[in-house]
Amino acid sequence: MPQGDTRLVLHDNCPVVQGVALVGGHRCKNCHMRMQSVCSALQLEELFENEHLSKPLCFAPKSALLREGVKRESVYTITAGVVRLSRTLPDGQRQIVGFALAGDFLGLELTEHVNFSAEAITPVNACQFRLKDFAELLRAKPNLMRRFQEITSIELVHAQDQMVIMGRKNAAGKVAAFLISLRDRLAKIEHVVVNVPLAMTRTDIGDYLGLTVETVSRTMSKFAREKMLVITPDGVRLLEPNQLRIMGEQ
Repeated sequence: MPQGDTRLVLHDNCPVVQGVALVGGHRCKNCHMRMQSVCSALQLEELFENEHLSKPLCFAPKSALLREGVKRESVYTITAGVVRLSRTLPDGQRQIVGFALAGDFLGLELTEHVNFSAEAITPVNACQFRLKDFAELLRAKPNLMRRFQEITSIELVHAQDQMVIMGRKNAAGKVAAFLISLRDRLAKIEHVVVNVPLAMTRTDIGDYLGLTVETVSRTMSKFAREKMLVITPDGVRLLEPNQLRIMGEQ
């Protein structure tokens, strides 16, 4: 696969991530993210009919699903894990533009070439479609097209959220808004209410928010001292989510 690298592992040897089994019969029917993804528009019969069009893949951390500037050939539905989305700025620096989670769709933009890179942060499970096959499926299934348009609208909201976060005047507002936005997204797929796992590093968060890693760390520590959250080995436990939400909206 042109966009990937040697860290990509085909599904026969892929570890199960968050309960997703990539082998066995009728994998689409058994996929726990089906109702959260673009595939939710298809009836079971339609899933079985078109299951052969998708290839289940697993990506090790730091491996690429998509590479910026490469000709677009494949699209992906993320079924488990976290993906970092980034672009290269004119001065050569990297700008993180988002984080894709389970249920998100990657790769179907209007440009001929990929305009961002998508790199696995954790082990990532994904269903890969050839761009041509998926485009034909959209044309053949109006219900799938409608669902895809809904997902596109959600992605636009995420982009708008980033603009709002970046527009915050202080670091505390940016970090608070980021944590609440991530908590809200995770709640839709994993029913996370209090514990928010942070697969991304403080450096990633700072790059996304336009802050230094030191500022992100100091802000997290400040929130912990003020008992708005507890820093845990895998993320944070939000003790005062309403207060953080208000802070992020100011």
